[in-house]
Amino acid sequence: MHGWVIYNGHLQSEAFLTFSQWIHDAGKKLGITIEQRKNNELFVLLEQDKPLMDTLNYQHNPDFVIFIDKDIALAKQLEAIGIPVFNSAQAIATCDNKVDMYPVLHQANIAIPRTVIAPKIFSKANPIQLSSFHYLEDIFTYPFIIKEGYGSYGQQVYLIHNRKELDEKIKEIADRPFLFQEFIGSSCGRDLRIYVVGNEVVAGLARTAQDDFRANVSVGGTVKAHLATEKEKKLAIDAAQAVGADFAGVDLLYDENEEPIVCEVNTSAHIKNIYDYTGVNIAEHIMTWTIRKLKS
Repeated sequence: MHGWVIYNGHLQSEAFLTFSQWIHDAGKKLGITIEQRKNNELFVLLEQDKPLMDTLNYQHNPDFVIFIDKDIALAKQLEAIGIPVFNSAQAIATCDNKVDMYPVLHQANIAIPRTVIAPKIFSKANPIQLSSFHYLEDIFTYPFIIKEGYGSYGQQVYLIHNRKELDEKIKEIADRPFLFQEFIGSSCGRDLRIYVVGNEVVAGLARTAQDDFRANVSVGGTVKAHLATEKEKKLAIDAAQAVGADFAGVDLLYDENEEPIVCEVNTSAHIKNIYDYTGVNIAEHIMTWTIRKLKS
């Protein structure tokens, strides 16, 4: 059996390279060849009467692909020619855009913060009818959250304290997809990252930040290993399965009753940080699950 692990060739940070290398190493332990491929090595040429694989700089189809990038178009093309892709293009796409993700979670009856999807705004050049957004003041109390659809590491999440900040932020991000959410004050500066592979939780982290409402490490959060409760495990697994993910980092918040609710699901959550704090090699779990699923 021969597979690929595909990562983004323009992201050369240790976290991305480690993920790819560890998938390769995990395959080797199982006697499976995993070739590391950059997405920018795999140009897709759509040409009449020419097989797609001829355009991917490779002579033989892989039996499967572990896809740890967000190049959704490439993932779709691989699936179109019959190559199993983990995570699937649909799962990656659903989680890549939070505007798509939250309705999917809601439809699956997953506990999430109260959420309003912002109406589409076509251009910043046209006057924005800001008064229409003031209706949100009847739904949420300040402060509340604005999230851009696309974003990572908590960088596109904003805490809005008043109408002036609301109007300014909408004008700033107007033609990007975004949404509004209630602020879970009981979870301010703390959350959980629960890593799900297949139908089980394999590791967990508790993250806290002293000076930020977000708990992400990228904004100064600290981390320690966390042993998930049965309730946290079930919620994380249900959320991952709702979006169709084979493996995912599920972020949980605590509501006012200290009950877990889903903040978001990440299909390309990094694995080195979890290993550093828990000793769990997520790559080995991903490979074991992938082979089991392929054989079934």
